[in-house]
Amino acid sequence: MMRRDFVKLAAAGAAGASMAWPRNAAAGRVNRTAFKLKYAPHFGMFRHHAGDDPVDQLKFAADEGFTAWEDNGMAGRSVEEQERLAKAMSDLGITMGVFVVNMDTAWGATLSSGAADARDKFVDACRKAVDVAKRVNARWMTVVPGTFTQRLTLDYQTANVVDCLRRGAEIFEPHGLVMVLEPLNPWRDHPNMFLTTIGQGYQVCRAVNSPACKILDDLYHQQITEGNLIPNIDRAWEEIAYFQVGDNPGRNEPTTGEINYRNVFAHIHGKGFTGIVGMEHGNSRGGKEGERAVIDAYRACDSFGG
Repeated sequence: MMRRDFVKLAAAGAAGASMAWPRNAAAGRVNRTAFKLKYAPHFGMFRHHAGDDPVDQLKFAADEGFTAWEDNGMAGRSVEEQERLAKAMSDLGITMGVFVVNMDTAWGATLSSGAADARDKFVDACRKAVDVAKRVNARWMTVVPGTFTQRLTLDYQTANVVDCLRRGAEIFEPHGLVMVLEPLNPWRDHPNMFLTTIGQGYQVCRAVNSPACKILDDLYHQQITEGNLIPNIDRAWEEIAYFQVGDNPGRNEPTTGEINYRNVFAHIHGKGFTGIVGMEHGNSRGGKEGERAVIDAYRACDSFGG
């Protein structure tokens, strides 16, 4: 290659990079091209780069091209902190993802039991969640129905869960909010849970019959429980409102395990999914190197065409 041609190509490449990664001069930061899907990190995932302040972590993520965020424990933060984080996300163009509605009771014998006190606690948590959601501009909230109730057949348990969720839907629906039910794997992380498969979640959502009750398809859990990820996505598509990911084994970033996340992401993108993909996993390596590996993994899996 002639030297002058090389110089021209290098200049063109630099110009392209400048367009893709414009520098935020005021903040001294570089803004990367946004991802095709709304991948949502969580607090702590990038703390080695950004420090411990949650707002600084949001800024770092936005600079790297992330346009969503999630925080399971958002409802437990002070009102002042919720408002501070909401303002930062709004300023940065970050969409708030899920927080957990019933964090205090999710892993107990709750909705499946039919007990009045369990139902009342859930309804109260839903009412409180409305205020949190409005404060932090959230639309989706995770609901975990709780454990399997011994000495009660699955049919009765399902009816109890549906009844409770209908009560929750009555609270959320007028506000345009959506509770997303998360099936959890019973073989490794969460034994004895009531809700375990996407098909079961589909059945429950159909029975509740409300736009305020949908499925959170956590592909890490579903790879362990049943596999067959893409066919199950297709079968339950109209009831799925949210995804979470983590590779298996290890529950770390994509590319560290057996799931072909590039194909999965391409599939849901091709189906027109515009919601959030929560990054509910750990980092396979520590420090800044590990954080950069997470970002690189999402860049690689987001590199599908279209």
